[in-house]
This record gives sequence, C-alpha cells and structure tokens, in this order.
Amino acid sequence: MENTHKKGSSSTIIAVDAMGGDNAPNEIVKGSIEAAKSESISIILVGEPDLVRKTLDQYDTQGAKIDVVASSGVIEESDQPAIALKKNPQASVAVTVGLVQKGAAHAAVSMGSTGALMASSFFGLGMIEGIDRPVLGGPFLGYAPEMICLDIGVNVDARPSQYLNFAAIGTALSRSYMGIQNPTVGLLNIGAEATKGSKQAKEAYELLINSDFNFIGNIEAHEMVAGKANIILCDGFVGNALLKFSEGLAEIIRRDIIQKLSGKLTEDEAKSISSDIFNSISVLDTSGAPILGIKGVSVVGHGRATASMVKSIIKSAKEFHESQVIKAIEQELKRI
Repeated sequence: MENTHKKGSSSTIIAVDAMGGDNAPNEIVKGSIEAAKSESISIILVGEPDLVRKTLDQYDTQGAKIDVVASSGVIEESDQPAIALKKNPQASVAVTVGLVQKGAAHAAVSMGSTGALMASSFFGLGMIEGIDRPVLGGPFLGYAPEMICLDIGVNVDARPSQYLNFAAIGTALSRSYMGIQNPTVGLLNIGAEATKGSKQAKEAYELLINSDFNFIGNIEAHEMVAGKANIILCDGFVGNALLKFSEGLAEIIRRDIIQKLSGKLTEDEAKSISSDIFNSISVLDTSGAPILGIKGVSVVGHGRATASMVKSIIKSAKEFHESQVIKAIEQELKRI
C-alpha cells in the first residue's frame, strides 16, 4: 500500500515503526489502529510490508486512516546504532524518521531501540541551532504531573554548560506543552546547599543561579515526588537510573497490591487499583519520551508496550507536534 497522506492534510500524520519493540508488530499495529480510530490521527505503519498487512488483516480497520510504507530489517537494542544504520539505511526506524524528514509525517514514534531512534533523528532531522546533542526527557512521575526531568538517558557525562540547554529546553516544553508560563527550575543534587554535590553540579549551579531562568536551587530526590520544581535537571546517567528505579518500583508495587487485595476484591477491581498506582508512579509507559533538541518530533516508547500503551504514546506524539515544541525551544534559545 502506498503512502497517500500528505503533510498538508487536516489530520496529524504519525509515522510508526511497526517493527520496533518486544511485541512488534502485533501490539504496535493494534495500538495504531485504535489511535487512528479515536484520535483523528492518520497513521503510516513502517515495516516488512507482507507482515504488517497480514497483521492489519486480523483487525477491524474500518474508519482508520492507515497506510503502509516498506522497510527492511530492524535495529536491535544490542546493535551500535550509528554503525547499524550506516549498514542498513532502510531499517524500519530510519524509514520512519525519514518520513518526517521528507514532510510526509508530522512525527515519528518507535518502541524499539532508543539509541537507534536517537541516531536516526540526529542524522535525519538535524539539531536546533545552539544545541549540539539531543536530550531525552519529559514527565515521568504521575504524582508530580507538572514536573519534567532532563536528561533521562542520553548525555551521561553532561558538561555544566549543557545544563543551560537543558533548562532552555525544559522551559520551552513546560510552556508550550504543559501550559506553565513561568516554570521553576531545580538542579538534582544530594543536598540543598550550593556547596553540595560533584564538581560538575557545583559548576552547573553557578551557571544557573546567574542565568535568567526561574532557578530555585538544588532539589533532593525526595522533593521531586512533591513537585517542588517544574523542571528537574540532571545528567543522563542519574536521570536514567531514576527512571528505571521508578519503573521497577511501580511494577513491584502493582504486583504486591494485586496479591494483598486477592480475595478481598474482584480480580478486575484489584487490577484497576494496581494499575492506577502504577500509572501514578511511571508515566513514560503511557506517554513516551520525546527526543528534544532535534528539528522534528520523535517519541520513543517502552519496548514492552502493549496496544493501549502504543495508542497513548501516539496521542502524545500528536500533542507534542500540535504544541509546537520545536518553535518554542528555538525561541527560548534565542532569548538566552
């Protein structure tokens, strides 16, 4: 099936990597159909054509605007992204981002390798002027819905000067996507005092305290849950550790609640309560994480995403596009 949608059409067009993730292509295709039916979204599924069409045939697609674009091969989590993409530029994630680059889609979504989507976006879409490396971030704690964290996995040894970029990107995201006009910025640290932390943290503190951002100082990890700052800054090593810890904690609490409520409530009631708690802790499973700083919208979802999660992540990609995050980041960088 050829891509018949054009970027100038009335609905938002999302290119989805149908081959990425542990549950591809079945859950990816199913979630894409659900998103296309309920969110006024046109979907372009990228993958092995015969396999994707065979999967589509298993579901009712009436009323869903879905096209299929061919790709060949998948970049695995164990692959070195840049090398793998050079060897196979027709891999599903590269073709998915390529549709955004060509103007055939407004946003790219993948549940596959974060590194592969990052590299594809970096090389295919380019960086916003003033930013040298992509940043991964967004809301990830449901108990603090107006808080975002940057970086959560890319810049594992961020230079102090990069924290100004993080703050600019976070401020733009808070304003355009979350509607917070004067967001507060906090630096994640082991204590509130300016003298606390590593050499990197101390230098970043000095840059931030002398900036025009609404910087409120160091934030300790326990204060994140209370939403003490709208934007939490940290390097990608710390941010990813926080993210993985919250995911693991959410999962074990969910299992514990189901076990403790067994026999006291129905199975469906217990699962509903445990899911609510899980979603209150781990947001990225259902919202995805935008790759920020690039000239386009790319959103990565969890590798284990189910159809309902895929649907929700596609909806988030639409919202990121419609909130004009890229333009907001460019304006914030010009301001500083």
